[in-house]
Amino acid sequence: MNEILSEISSFLWGWPMIILLLGTHLFLTIRLRFPQRKIFTAIRLSLQRDKGSTGDVSQFGALATALAATIGTGNIIGVATAVALGGPGAVLWCWLTGVFGISTKYAEGLLAIKYRVKSKDGRMLGGPMYALERGLGWKWMAVLFAIFATCASLGIGCTVQANAIATLTESSYNISPYITGAFVCLLAAAVILGGVKSIARACSMLVPFMAFFYMAGCIYILFVNAEYLWPAIQVICKSAFTPQAAGGGFLGSTVMMAARFGISRGLFSNESGLGSAPIVAAAAQTRNPVRQALVSSSGTFWDTVVICALTGLVIVSSIIAYPEISSQDGAKLTHLAFDKIPYVGGPLLTFGLLTFAFSTILGWCYYGERAVEYLSGKKLAYGYRTIYIIAVFVGSIMNLTIVWNIADCMNALMAIPNLLSLLFLNGIIVHETRKYLWRNQLDKDMEESMDEG
Repeated sequence: MNEILSEISSFLWGWPMIILLLGTHLFLTIRLRFPQRKIFTAIRLSLQRDKGSTGDVSQFGALATALAATIGTGNIIGVATAVALGGPGAVLWCWLTGVFGISTKYAEGLLAIKYRVKSKDGRMLGGPMYALERGLGWKWMAVLFAIFATCASLGIGCTVQANAIATLTESSYNISPYITGAFVCLLAAAVILGGVKSIARACSMLVPFMAFFYMAGCIYILFVNAEYLWPAIQVICKSAFTPQAAGGGFLGSTVMMAARFGISRGLFSNESGLGSAPIVAAAAQTRNPVRQALVSSSGTFWDTVVICALTGLVIVSSIIAYPEISSQDGAKLTHLAFDKIPYVGGPLLTFGLLTFAFSTILGWCYYGERAVEYLSGKKLAYGYRTIYIIAVFVGSIMNLTIVWNIADCMNALMAIPNLLSLLFLNGIIVHETRKYLWRNQLDKDMEESMDEG
């Protein structure tokens, strides 16, 4: 069964999916006149509060929750794995994927606000399932997306992350997975049972804190490797477009290998196009769809353009500086690079992985709950929280190889209907962008006409 699922996962995440995702990134970038130009405006808006606007959480709270679910092991181990499998050129392809993915994340955030609905108790509900149903009339595809999102949340968002935490604490500190599982379970329950506002508050505090310490560690390593930084940039750029011969600590690779692994890891890291982030973007307090679209797009900037790029430079410069660090498996490669920080390198990496994984558990719980609520209503959504919390403990103590493959399949199946909604509703996206962004009316309030859900 696991071998079959592995084959399906490899097919779904093969070149057709990569072309579809990257093609959507490029199409929306051109169609929307390079919204990447507005990234500093997006960052400024993310730090402001739209007082009096309709929504459940602040724009920063929504962004922090999305980043909590997005920033994870993919930013650390994933980038190292891309270097190990595709050579140093994979770093550039990963970075370019993030740059162009900004436009897709922008479009997702816009549709999330445009087609969100207000529940009977006043909460905001939205995401690709509502865009598919209300924008295109594709109720059946909206249901499929919600099913895939629910399965993915219990897999890649919950059990896999809990297992990563338990495995790391056992190998580093010899703590029993049962003890770790119970502790993480109780900690997650304390946040999750409070609902979206509690999750957003926790993520708003946790995400800047964990990102700052991880980035500080990366910058320190780059400072130590300063004389190798420019050679690292040169080898990254050169091997992205020319074959990389084995040597200097690197394994040989082709341009196709660099592109494939760099693009796929970049897409997996920032989740632009998967349709997960717009679920929480719909809950944001915002005056109009474009403001939240810009805020959402800044998430891809921080996740891939900054954090993944720093990780890539750390890995490649460390391999050049210390030839004994060969580009082997991703996890070991990352540990060897961070071990070069005296005394605190290993603990810093461990802390980063633990906090990244825990924050992913929090963010994906909200995604799954909203998907369940779309499928079956509010009552079962509360029951989902209980199941999710139990799954945190179960994931900590079991072998999850098969769950990884199931989660990978669910993520790919989520992306397909979401990308179709972006492509078929690109006219609406352009219309709203012209109305608020191109005409410099970002402060204008939208005319809300939300149905009750």
